[in-house]
Amino acid sequence: MELYKQPAHTLHDMLVKREITSTELTRAFLNRIEQTDADIHSYITTIAEKALDMAKSADEKISSGESVSFLTGLPGAIKDNICTLGVKTTCASKMLENFIPPYNAAVMEKINHMDAVILGKTNMDEFAMGGSTENSAFFPTHNPYDTDCVPGGSSGGSAAAVAGGLAAWAIGSDTGGSIRQPASFCGIVGLKPTYGRVSRYGLVAYASSLDQVGPLTRDVTDCANILNVIAGYDSMDSTSINEPVPDYTKALIKDVRGLKIGLPAEYFVDGMDEEVIRAIHAAVADFKAMGAQIVEISLPYTKYAIAAYYLVASAEAATNLSRYDGVSYGSRVSGEDIVAMMTNTRTEKFGNEVKRRIMIGNYALSAGYYDAYYLKALKLRTLVKEDYDKAFEKVDVILAPTAPTPAFKIGSIINDPLQMYLQDACTVPLNLAGLPGISLPCGFSKAGLPIGMQIIGKPLAEETIIKTAFTYEQSKDFHKMFAGVIE
Repeated sequence: MELYKQPAHTLHDMLVKREITSTELTRAFLNRIEQTDADIHSYITTIAEKALDMAKSADEKISSGESVSFLTGLPGAIKDNICTLGVKTTCASKMLENFIPPYNAAVMEKINHMDAVILGKTNMDEFAMGGSTENSAFFPTHNPYDTDCVPGGSSGGSAAAVAGGLAAWAIGSDTGGSIRQPASFCGIVGLKPTYGRVSRYGLVAYASSLDQVGPLTRDVTDCANILNVIAGYDSMDSTSINEPVPDYTKALIKDVRGLKIGLPAEYFVDGMDEEVIRAIHAAVADFKAMGAQIVEISLPYTKYAIAAYYLVASAEAATNLSRYDGVSYGSRVSGEDIVAMMTNTRTEKFGNEVKRRIMIGNYALSAGYYDAYYLKALKLRTLVKEDYDKAFEKVDVILAPTAPTPAFKIGSIINDPLQMYLQDACTVPLNLAGLPGISLPCGFSKAGLPIGMQIIGKPLAEETIIKTAFTYEQSKDFHKMFAGVIE
């Protein structure tokens, strides 16, 4: 058995039964990284020695007969915008290329408490700004299904690591689709929780009112188990929701009879790939056959969501990234005076996409334009949320494509920002509304590339979307595939 091809829950069972050790498992993943990451580039930093030390500690705990968590001894990967004590956290930016956090993010504290093994920090679009992981300051990540294609972004390194067998599980962040879209492109499962369900403390901010941390996994079962670990209230995050966390694994039930699934016409945007449309309609037919009720719904303000999102996100990014001035935060490039130093620092250390969004944000917030752009975007954000509120009076969940196309070729649209931004058309509305959404595979293109669908729920309805996704997943073989081959 090739251990790196197995879902995390299978590996957990093997560890608990002592059929394998965490050290053996960790070495299998480290070997896989050594053999294949030169082609995929999923990691910015690997910590092999630390990982083996963690594995040894996990083995001691398991062999002692102590009760263990789902993550005990399981090797995983962390997106490089989540602070990890003593390990570089670069946000894939030259601005932070040497930054080693003196503390752990809240999510890292929870994961470490469960005795997980951390293999390293994964590549991403710089400061999470992008949808292809081509905007990394270091190198692009490649899709394990086709290394000529992007893995999606901004959590592309995390998605590629899971899809390529370079980690049993991974953590990403989602500001406008950055967990769900790479999950779709890489044929895995990615869940964006309700805004506030998972602490943002220690997540390097891009757009604070939109960012959310979540899991990327081989299947829905793994996703539910990891959400159990990372969800919960945190007093260090002022936006954290102080509500009890259910056991999400109890939602792993195969039953959608009577479930009302909304199908929004607005999500089938102009230019959407025909293969994506066919895959979604096939999934709709499958849900009907399993006893779900399909309800046609309308979300009329969806067409304005992209414009509203890029104004809100860019305005927040401009504010958040103003701290990287070469004095308070970030690397420094010298200059003849403080103005020249700050100018040189931000010119040399920020990439083009980051600069673009900072400029858009500063323009939208500037005197004379605030009301015309930023304030109007906030009003549209409210209308997008009201669309969902009305829809959820009629349906239990909403089903939609995750992305308008399968993974595209590296370099094919990177120089066309508008085309890149339109890749987010199906994902950004959830972030504006703060809703939970899960992406899972529902088919493949003729070229053998994965196609994903997303299931959207009401606030704090992660259990409902997990149950819906699990029911569909178990009726198919997509979750059993590794690089397109059923294992």
